[in-house]
Amino acid sequence: MTEQTGRCLCGAVSYRLAAEPLMQVNCHCSHCQRQSGSAFSTIIGVPETALEVTGAPSVYADTGESGKTVHREFCGTCGSPLFSRVEVMPGMVFVKVGTLDDTSGFTPQSHIWTRSKQDWVDCGAIPSFATNPG
Repeated sequence: MTEQTGRCLCGAVSYRLAAEPLMQVNCHCSHCQRQSGSAFSTIIGVPETALEVTGAPSVYADTGESGKTVHREFCGTCGSPLFSRVEVMPGMVFVKVGTLDDTSGFTPQSHIWTRSKQDWVDCGAIPSFATNPG
């Protein structure tokens, strides 16, 4: 995966990624669960400089489980969640894998914030971390 493209459901916000993901994870924090409407959020982390956005996503500033600010970007028209920028990882942007035009290159490397995961979710053999690794 050298260059990736993606968009929201209605197409009002689209993007291009000009770098390989530095991380591919499933985040189980309670905020990602609420924001995604699912058991976890499937995301890739890329350098902020690799993201080119067309359109103007809306931004909601949240305080994550870490106690640090998370800027959650979404389409103001259709509501699709697109990106997150977290205070604890400056220079990185996290992209919702489901918004990529081609998801075939995604393989989760780990599960994070599993202390908040749903009891019925089985993380299998993939490395799991109670909070953020490191």
